[in-house]
Amino acid sequence: MGLFSFLKNKFSGKPKGGEDDREAYEKGLAKSRKAFASRLESLSKRYASVNEEYFEELEQILIESDVGVELSIRLIEDLLDTSKREKITDPKTINEALVDAMFVDYATKGESIENELRFAESGPTVLLVCGVNGVGKTTSIAKLAYRYKNMGKKVALAAGDTFRAGAVEQLSVWAERLNVPIIVGAPNADPSSVAYDGAKYAVGNHIDLLIVDTAGRLQTKNNLMQELSKMTRVLSKEIPGAPHECFLIIDATTGQNGIVQAKAFKDVAPVTGIVITKMDGTSKGGIILSIRDELGFPVRFIGLGEKMDDLKEFDLDQYLYGLLLGGEGDE
Repeated sequence: MGLFSFLKNKFSGKPKGGEDDREAYEKGLAKSRKAFASRLESLSKRYASVNEEYFEELEQILIESDVGVELSIRLIEDLLDTSKREKITDPKTINEALVDAMFVDYATKGESIENELRFAESGPTVLLVCGVNGVGKTTSIAKLAYRYKNMGKKVALAAGDTFRAGAVEQLSVWAERLNVPIIVGAPNADPSSVAYDGAKYAVGNHIDLLIVDTAGRLQTKNNLMQELSKMTRVLSKEIPGAPHECFLIIDATTGQNGIVQAKAFKDVAPVTGIVITKMDGTSKGGIILSIRDELGFPVRFIGLGEKMDDLKEFDLDQYLYGLLLGGEGDE
């Protein structure tokens, strides 16, 4: 059984009570599904059998869905080889083979897929959060704090983005709403001093998870490298193994531009995974495949809406189903 059929069987019927994640994926990927799945279906209806023009149009659909040029070309070349080797001419069969290829490429590229935070065996776990300004970094930190607090973890925040106007205040508002402690420094304080104070607080107060915000500016890669390196050194001195995780936040609506930004952070930060935000606001849902292909990191969490619990653990099956097959009755 191919993945296309597997997903259809796995998620057949309407979501039953308690299937919140599936509903969130279907709703959050509605724009992308309308743009991607409907175009695939329309393409398959216009051709009785596949030919060179069919594959050219299929490649264009992938590229315009932000799957990425290199990955799109590679997927189409592999499909073309498969169709010739196995003498496949049915467009729907080719489209189903595409789904299989997308799954395999994501599953086998880069680091292993492990979404939940990897907590330290003892002492506080430190999560460093990076990303350029405007990608939803502050909100993502709040949603992660909300998630792990609800799991029974003692969570604290450290407001290390000391240079952006309003960043500390915004994070402080979230900390108050969530009723979690926050460590802040003086205006324009050295981010490393905030990280140091946060680490001291986490150890002294038996905090399970310390989430440390970082500057989102990209003035020069060298400045950013020095700043993040210093924060990492300070944290590791106070808490062995820290930072245990480093999440890079990417805004799905920025498309390939977001990947360019991510590459800059990849070179300067000890990134362990991606959090992709505003997935519900884009019609180009292929960006997740492009991120994995170009950066090698797994997407750990996906933002599918504005509510606090709309930041979901990334699930490749749910993602592909939501992108291609979900939303029965979509207009």
